[in-house]
Amino acid sequence: MNNFEAIIGQSPLLETLIRSAKIVAATDVTVLLKGETGTGKEVFAHAIKNASSRANKEFLTLNCAALPESLIESELFGHKKGSFTGAIQSTQGLLQAANGGTLFLDEINSLPLSIQAKLLRFLDSGECLAVGDVRPYKVDVRVIAATNANLTELISSGAFRSDLYFRLNVVPFELPALTERSEDIELLIAHFFKLFEKNHGIKAPKFSKASLKVLKHYRWSGNIRELRNLCERLSILFADQIIEPEHLPLEFQKDANPIETHDFVLPSVGLKLDVLEANLINQALDRTQGNRSKSARLLGITRDTLLYRMQKHGFFTS
Repeated sequence: MNNFEAIIGQSPLLETLIRSAKIVAATDVTVLLKGETGTGKEVFAHAIKNASSRANKEFLTLNCAALPESLIESELFGHKKGSFTGAIQSTQGLLQAANGGTLFLDEINSLPLSIQAKLLRFLDSGECLAVGDVRPYKVDVRVIAATNANLTELISSGAFRSDLYFRLNVVPFELPALTERSEDIELLIAHFFKLFEKNHGIKAPKFSKASLKVLKHYRWSGNIRELRNLCERLSILFADQIIEPEHLPLEFQKDANPIETHDFVLPSVGLKLDVLEANLINQALDRTQGNRSKSARLLGITRDTLLYRMQKHGFFTS
């Protein structure tokens, strides 16, 4: 059985990622998944777990942005009876509940600094300390963390510990934005339509060629999650019909037509192509606050091509 079959796509970028993930899954090393919101980080974490020796053990999830600081520590490490108001009984945390299995920490960038220190201690020693307890306990848990933020920038601002970052960043994976793997859009659509056909008991619609062209030029700020939601909506509203561009939401039609570069007129005095390219890269980076995936999208190139050209022009790319 292919443990990565839940990850839909055949783009070279995705296939390279999966090959590396299969190697890493066979170990117990800590993994850090990076990528924009909606790129499928939790699905990827599940695939790593299912391909590991912990496949039949617990897989628990904590969204670090979903709980207030006062509750996250107890949720992770557990608490002793009477350790705070409302603690009417001792409760184990997720780390203890996941013993022998895997814990997925989503949006690790939102973990409070005070909890980051305790997580670092666990990653280094396997020891946890429940809230209100004085004796630590040990567990065997593999941690897979995910972030949609630039952790190095958070380190610079003092919002994230550098030592925790280096401990999490043992094996990092950068999940590509949907626009970086646009050749997978049709495969994803077919997968989602089949899913909703079964879930809702309806016959799936089809996209016309013109509609597919619009989808492939759309910017997909919500990535795969946005595509999934669109497919579900259209499955219900246009069951067993052909979906034309006019059936798509207005934001798709407005955002789907980038400026045609063949309309550009070369000045009679000529230009310096290297200077123009560097200037356009600078503008894209400024407009996206340094986000390289979004900058590449604005320029109509892949992220790898952008990084190569940034290096060529002497931009800092580490």
